[in-house]
Amino acid sequence: MTYRGQKSMVPLQSFYPYLAIIFLLFHVLHLSSIEAQNDGFTIKLFRKTSNNIQNIVQAPINAYIGQHLMEIYIGTPPIKITGLVDTGSDLIWIQCAPCLGCYKQIKPMFDPLKSSTYNNISCDSPLCHKLDTGVCSPEKRCNYTYGYGDNSLTKGVLAQDTATFTSNTGKPVSLSRFLFGCGHNNTGGFNDHEMGLIGLGGGPTSLISQIGPLFGGKKFSQCLVPFLTDIKISSRMSFGKGSQVLGNGVVTTPLVPREKDTSYFVTLLGISVEDTYFPMNSTIGKANMLVDSGTPPILLPQQLYDKVFAEVRNKVALKPITDDPSLGTQLCYRTQTNLKGPTLTFHFVGANVLLTPIQTFIPPTPQTKGIFCLAIYNRTNSDPGVYGNFAQSNYLIGFDLDRQVVSFKPTDCTKQ
Repeated sequence: MTYRGQKSMVPLQSFYPYLAIIFLLFHVLHLSSIEAQNDGFTIKLFRKTSNNIQNIVQAPINAYIGQHLMEIYIGTPPIKITGLVDTGSDLIWIQCAPCLGCYKQIKPMFDPLKSSTYNNISCDSPLCHKLDTGVCSPEKRCNYTYGYGDNSLTKGVLAQDTATFTSNTGKPVSLSRFLFGCGHNNTGGFNDHEMGLIGLGGGPTSLISQIGPLFGGKKFSQCLVPFLTDIKISSRMSFGKGSQVLGNGVVTTPLVPREKDTSYFVTLLGISVEDTYFPMNSTIGKANMLVDSGTPPILLPQQLYDKVFAEVRNKVALKPITDDPSLGTQLCYRTQTNLKGPTLTFHFVGANVLLTPIQTFIPPTPQTKGIFCLAIYNRTNSDPGVYGNFAQSNYLIGFDLDRQVVSFKPTDCTKQ
């Protein structure tokens, strides 16, 4: 067994209503790891418009109960797939018929037999040979197994098909021989809107590694809408050239590589609650926070968490809820309007990122009315912290793997 990157995804079913699941290990154990070859693609590029507007490859993303879903099209004819957006893992996979042990999804599963461009990867293929622990089926297909830290699991066959994306000009961009997992046995904490998962890590099988070099570099940007935003409201993810985060208000922090890791780690120096600063434990070192769109809350080392928790409690004028056992040790308040709590500033190396209550206080369940809880939790082990998707909302965030930086720009993502 080997690691190919990290995975910290805590899916909705793990976050609601059983918040204790958040404390599970977020490391992903990639029981098999896969490598793709970019030179295997054929790309159908759109023409430039007459006014020379730059064409940027994009995909819509929507919020759904603590996670974010991206739209891509797979197959010929193309079938719309909505996959969980996850910067904490690499493999792209979708649920495929026939599915012997799959979670429920509201839309029909992708049927490989109905796509004229679908191909299973053979055991003899160089792609399959690059698996650290490749498994050959009796039919000589390249099988895969991919696991996550919350015990979710996908099993299936490594495959290629045509993938289609849109652009800022509305023109389609099609890529043949797009590598992904066709999952025939998928279990764990996935919701019924998730038809699979879009791995956006830095590993060779991720979406960025497969398409980035073809469109101007391994870089992408995302703008995640806040929790409970209407699923009909879309923001966007942009890839390659033109996806850089630029302009006034942009702050940038370096990515810090970790051995055998393909996820996005940065260094947190400390956190300010209003004007009160709490430093990160100096013994923890660099690469102490994972920027992960697949985990909803923020996870902090115990020592820093205790200080931030106490100071936030001191700053909120309301009385915390103490008579609801279902809330456990969470810091929660009853209010019929958005909580008027303190701002928090995350001090990364070279970048101060301000968070308001819309990013730090979240209802304990999607159905709960009039209760808001601090969406920051403690880590009782030595693993790095997690900068989850609640905190990432309403920021245009750019991941530039070529320059090895992450950039943040305050943005109303509901208007992107």
